[in-house]
Amino acid sequence: MFLVPSLPDTGFAVLEGEEAHHAVTVRRLREGERLALSDGRGGLADCVAHAVHPGRNPTVELRVETTRHVSAPALRVTVAQALAKGDRGELAVETATEAGVDAVVPWRAARSVARWDDGPRGAKALAKWRATARAAAKQARRAWVPEVTEPMTTRQLAARIAETDLALVLDGDASESFVDVDFPEEGELLLVVGPEGGVAPEERATFVEAGARCVRLGPTVLRTSTAATVALGALGALTARWG
Repeated sequence: MFLVPSLPDTGFAVLEGEEAHHAVTVRRLREGERLALSDGRGGLADCVAHAVHPGRNPTVELRVETTRHVSAPALRVTVAQALAKGDRGELAVETATEAGVDAVVPWRAARSVARWDDGPRGAKALAKWRATARAAAKQARRAWVPEVTEPMTTRQLAARIAETDLALVLDGDASESFVDVDFPEEGELLLVVGPEGGVAPEERATFVEAGARCVRLGPTVLRTSTAATVALGALGALTARWG
């Protein structure tokens, strides 16, 4: 799948720029092959490569056969992902995107080893998360590319929790089980995933005061890079998101 700023009408269109380079140079797209375009906001177009033009600025002429729109899930899932060391944060974004997350909030947790400043280094790290979400959405052939917001502090995240329909803090020591939660059919569900050292007690108390509930996913302890993906998979079965 290839992402474009806006979907073309049925008829003929031209794929150019970075996506054309990927199609021609990386994918080795040939005339007559089928491909899909998406605007990342629910729109999809089924196309056939009419002519392929390699070179320094490759382009692909497309015959657009059909266009359609995929509705967003009635129950929107946002993951507040604590900043993680190394590439674990990017791995968390990648797998959560493949599993269907609708938005990701980078969270500056107290126990996060990684630190994003407000300067160029922080901007670069955020750009990596956004590029990861974009690439994973293309790989998974998703019609919707998840939004990756600006990073939030614990106080900012608590304010976000107070505004959402249901907020769950994933906590291996919680008494309430994830599978016993009565999930809403629509609205926004916010999942909070802690860093390598877990959610600090004072953060947990702040989130609960804002309206969140602490739940455990299962009998084992999951890494910060995998917890959201496991939760999203469970949500697919427990709600109508996979229906």
